[in-house]
Amino acid sequence: MTRRRFDAVLFDLLTALLDSWTLWNRIDGSEERGTEWRAAYLRRTYGAGRYRPYEILVAEAATEVGLSPSLAACLAARYGELKPWPEARDVLDTLQSQDLRLGVVTNCSETLGMTAVACAGIDFDVVVTAERAGYYKPDPRPYEQAIAELGITASRCLFVAGSAYDLFGAARLGLTTYWHDRIGMQPPPDIPKPLAHHRTLHPLLNMVHERPEK
Repeated sequence: MTRRRFDAVLFDLLTALLDSWTLWNRIDGSEERGTEWRAAYLRRTYGAGRYRPYEILVAEAATEVGLSPSLAACLAARYGELKPWPEARDVLDTLQSQDLRLGVVTNCSETLGMTAVACAGIDFDVVVTAERAGYYKPDPRPYEQAIAELGITASRCLFVAGSAYDLFGAARLGLTTYWHDRIGMQPPPDIPKPLAHHRTLHPLLNMVHERPEK
């Protein structure tokens, strides 16, 4: 008999489910510089703590790597161009068909977060942005808020990280974590070990159930 291991799956949105890297590169016009800009933004948001306007952090990250801060407004204007990773929609549809509740915890403003969620193509049960929570991940409060709104305990929730920084926040709450490391990021030192670490979302479907009893 196969038993369900989790009642819900929470996702990082802008890296685990959506290919935001390609959009950042298009805005900048260079894959190398776009990747540097995105990496600088990740460091800033994950080190920010209390919420500051998302667009300001994006502009500061651009300045840090020698780009124009005006790129932040260009990025915001084109957020609706974000695309899910190729297998993301099928994986989400399969999880929903198994009566798992699905949610998002994202380091984003409320307005841009809703635009990005629409790009994923499904209705999530819970969406918690950094702006709504008042704090950026990996502060535990955004994750805690999503878990509370789902009405479950951390032990019954699987978190899908897109960035290595999410592993720190999820570990603080005892969340089991699947790291969807799509682009092969260089992780910061001493990151907590996830239960699984893959370059695709497909293996996620095998993790929501216990192994069959013999």
